[in-house]
Amino acid sequence: MSVADPIATPVVLDRREGPYGEVVLRRRGPHFEIIANGTFLMDTSDGRSERLLVDAAYEALADGRERPSVLIGGLGVGFSLAHAAADRRWGRIAVVERELAVIDWHRSGPLAPLSEAALADPRTEVLHTDLVAHLTSTADTFDALCLDIDNGPDWTVTRSNDSLYSPAGLAACRDRLTPGGVLAVWSAQPSAAFEEALRNAGFHGVRTEEITVARGVPDVVHLAVRPA
Repeated sequence: MSVADPIATPVVLDRREGPYGEVVLRRRGPHFEIIANGTFLMDTSDGRSERLLVDAAYEALADGRERPSVLIGGLGVGFSLAHAAADRRWGRIAVVERELAVIDWHRSGPLAPLSEAALADPRTEVLHTDLVAHLTSTADTFDALCLDIDNGPDWTVTRSNDSLYSPAGLAACRDRLTPGGVLAVWSAQPSAAFEEALRNAGFHGVRTEEITVARGVPDVVHLAVRPA
């Protein structure tokens, strides 16, 4: 979630009010950025950390399972989805996005060039729903969960997202994973408290990978494995 050129003047392309507040798509120079309730979420200037989120989850599947399934939490600017769909090793790819505006921007709006191939892939399924509600209501299981809906467990976009990082939310993540499955959570900064919460929720192999960014502290991906 690196920040685009701060000198260029942003141009608002779409602004919508939804059940979770305001969501805005802006163009800043050649890049697009998404703002939710006045908080910068992500832009299209880099994408390394969003891609690492997917790759790190795959690499942490140590048992060599064939064509594993993945649930991506948050469509965002589409980097994680596009990267997963470009990798033929993945099987089913589901992406959960609660903002209809974001889905529209990818299906028929300015972000379509970033994700059209991934959305057309027969492995891909887009679920228009809240991630926390979906994790606690579905019976589906996946080999990997790649979650990127906040700026991290300590910096949530809306208060309702806090429950994802609670003991109950992490238990729901664990239950949606197959034995030996991997939970990968993007964050703008490391969180020792979140690592401890993952261990307390019964995950093994808890670790944090850093991704160097152009400015500021590194982004990170928190990784944890459901016991086999």
